[in-house]
Amino acid sequence: MDIMKLATQMLQSKLGANADSQQVESALGGLLGNAQQGGIDLGGLVGGLKNSGLGDIAESWLGDGANENISRSQIEDLLGSDKIKQAASQLGTDQNDLLKGLQDLIPQVVDKSSSGGNLLDSVGGLGGLAGLAGKFLK
Repeated sequence: MDIMKLATQMLQSKLGANADSQQVESALGGLLGNAQQGGIDLGGLVGGLKNSGLGDIAESWLGDGANENISRSQIEDLLGSDKIKQAASQLGTDQNDLLKGLQDLIPQVVDKSSSGGNLLDSVGGLGGLAGLAGKFLK
């Protein structure tokens, strides 16, 4: 299963039965990647965490040990309150409910996409990373 489908299912289960999978996927693309390309920019997400002073949290998700928690306010700072507000509106949900879902989802998605601190293996090595970059640059 690809990462976007996994993330969509995880957030959909957090938001409840009324959440439409296509809307959830679109909202996640807008928050975590490129909505037009339908993917999650894991490298950009991890880079954003590190640039925001949350590198230790990101490293815990990338490594094989226990995942550190991220707060709702840290997620809002990372992704931007306007993006959160827009995604919540798109999904017809409360911003706090969306942030709670993202608080659980983001660490799990990064964790499941990495091993031993290495994100590259999860996207097929350097060739896979170049392929992902190509998708985002089109």
